[in-house]
Parts: sequence; structure tokens; C-alpha cells
Amino acid sequence: MRLLRSFIFAVWLYASMAFVGLVLWPFVLMDEKHVYTALRWWSHATIWGLRWIVGARVSFEGLEHVPKGGALIAMKHQSMLDTIVPSLILEKPTFIYKEELGSTPVMGAYLKKNQLAVDRGGHAKALKSLVRGAREAVAKGRQIVIFPEGTRQPLGAAPDYKSGIAAMYKDLNIPVTPVALNTGLIWKPKGLMRTPGHVTFKVLPPIPPGLSREDFMAELERVIETESEAMLPPDKRRSVAA
Repeated sequence: MRLLRSFIFAVWLYASMAFVGLVLWPFVLMDEKHVYTALRWWSHATIWGLRWIVGARVSFEGLEHVPKGGALIAMKHQSMLDTIVPSLILEKPTFIYKEELGSTPVMGAYLKKNQLAVDRGGHAKALKSLVRGAREAVAKGRQIVIFPEGTRQPLGAAPDYKSGIAAMYKDLNIPVTPVALNTGLIWKPKGLMRTPGHVTFKVLPPIPPGLSREDFMAELERVIETESEAMLPPDKRRSVAA
């Protein structure tokens, strides 16, 4: 039964993305702000599908810490869900995505409108381009969402924070808002299966600007990992898994 529900949800997820994307595309062509409208519509559809098809609920905590205007948000990354629902709490979410995703049907067209592409093989040149794009996005009042580990991590995996977030933190000279989560409980990094349950996105107090690179990276990892681990059942935490 769980496999069947997971399959139906996968159909719902991508069918709703295609439907929303095609319906709103004419509006996006007139004004790119409707990219955010499309993201919110798809987010609502995804949460509805999780609730009524899979039997999983999504909630938010710490909404008083959600930044307004231009901002930099660093989020734990455990599932595809992490790239969808932040649009429900952010006014102008701007995601950093792998450049190759720009060629995917429907989604790629939206990503190219006002999101930030990164060439993972570009190294220093790619980082400079990303920082420049982030600077422009913040100046336009957008909230940049970055996953410091770069890719989805399974429950129990050791932290693997990359330096890109530190370069943006130093250049932008603005607070970084960390977000902890436990979405891996219902939605694994890979595979079809989805699991009933209740997951939470927890927005944490911002880390102020001005810290050294080492102190910033240490603090970012500490707060995100501590809060994310605390939201897991005891048998899923790294200390037990190890």
C-alpha cells in the first residue's frame, strides 16, 4: 500500500508542476514576479498531496525569524521537499540550482527567469559569478536560499558544509538565517518511497555579519545540525546511528 501511495504521489507531484507551470507561463512572460506565484501554487499542491495521499504533514516553527527584504538563508538539505515549500514563508525566494537543471522541461524555464544557476565544475569562476548574482538578488529584495552541503544528505550522514556560503556571507555583509529540518523522515534523498509522518521546518535566529570565515562556518554548522538532529527520533540521530 505504501508503494502504491508513493507512486500516486509522484504522479501528483509532477503532474501538478506541469499544470501550474503551463497555466501561469503566460503571466510569467509578462512579469517574472509570477514565478513566485507558481512556486506557491505548486507548494500548496505538494503539501496537499503529502497529507491526503501519503499521510504526511508539514509544519513550520520560528516564523518570527523569517527575514523581510533582501536576505541570505542557509538550509539543511535532506529531500526534494526542501526546494519546494520555502516559498510558502518567503516573499521572493531565490534558489541556487545546478546549471543543468535549466534544461529540464517546465521547471527549467522558470529557473532561468529569476533564480541563481551555479556551474559545479566552474570552481573559482563559478563562485565569483554566484556571489555577483547573489549581490544583485539581495539588492532587489529577494531572499536567497542556499543549501550549504550542496546536495541532499540522508539521515545519519556526517555534515559536509561547503565554503560557498562563507564567500556570500563575507561579500554581502548581511545576517544569515539558518533553517533546520527533518524532512528525511518522510522523503529520502533518492527513490520513490514516501513515508507517513510529521516533519518541520524550523527557522532559527540569524547569525550576525562580521564573523571570521572559520567562526561563521562553525556556528552555522553547529546551530543547523544541533536543531536538525534534535527533531529526529532517538534511533535516527547520528550519535545512535554511528
